[in-house]
Amino acid sequence: MSVQQTADRALLDLGKRLLDSGYQFITPSPLTHERYYQRVPVPQARDWRDVFGWSMPFDPELFSDEDRALLDRAGVIERQDTLWRSSVRWSRLGELLFVHSAWPTSDTDAVFFGPDSYRFAQAIDAQLQTRFAPVRRAVDIGCGSGIGAVVVGRSRRDAEVLAVDINPRALRLAAVNAELAGASNVSVYRSDVLASVEGLFDLIVANPPYMNDQQQRAYRHGGGTLGEGLSVRIVRESLPRLEVGGTLLVYTGVAIVAGQDPFRQAIEPMVSGEQYAWTYRELDPDVFSEELLKPGYERVERIAVVALTVTRER
Repeated sequence: MSVQQTADRALLDLGKRLLDSGYQFITPSPLTHERYYQRVPVPQARDWRDVFGWSMPFDPELFSDEDRALLDRAGVIERQDTLWRSSVRWSRLGELLFVHSAWPTSDTDAVFFGPDSYRFAQAIDAQLQTRFAPVRRAVDIGCGSGIGAVVVGRSRRDAEVLAVDINPRALRLAAVNAELAGASNVSVYRSDVLASVEGLFDLIVANPPYMNDQQQRAYRHGGGTLGEGLSVRIVRESLPRLEVGGTLLVYTGVAIVAGQDPFRQAIEPMVSGEQYAWTYRELDPDVFSEELLKPGYERVERIAVVALTVTRER
């Protein structure tokens, strides 16, 4: 077994340990996390939620010898003077548990999980509850922690589900999350959108980054004028890869300028022909308002999250 395989196995065992302990943590937005952290007089972990949820440094004596050895094998320990810190977080989604990057997610290869992840999962659930056609092949584009692939894979056990991303760190964590969830039909592949995978799909889901990030971190930066670039590209490249009867679901955010939605304006000509049936819903009219204070957002009125659903009819 390679060093990476040993670490991944230990990370999986850590997830099982947390599940068995009844661990619970719902990940808030980065701003909420920061404000909570600022209220803590001495940010030092007292329990596992503080360590793996709130990303607080901890005294190694907080853990048993066995658990410290498990953390060490998983390769998730960062040492800060006499204290330790976990480089990963663990978040619940119902009965499921997902590992992702610790707060703050400042690394260029950080693997994000937060309020958008929960809404994305809800959008997929809603789609699957109303879809009666079989799902033989599905793909989660830009899978990150693998939440889309896991939700699809657990709902459609007979489907072949691909989780694709350009970030090797994301693929590693997505594979751990899929195994922890018992989604044995999920496989991870490194691919820039669908460039490195073949064939057609009955279901394509995506939750691409949609911010205009000055540091251009992959998990946040959507490209284009105001963060819509990758979302538009995913629609363009996914439509030809749909089976007849196949559906594309894109959950993303849009920077609204002068009342106009640049993402909808870009994709509407692509989906308006007789070949497709589509819906477009604004799920939340105002998220991440703190971003409006940053350079590049001077003309933006608000950031909305939307869900685009496109079904190929012929």
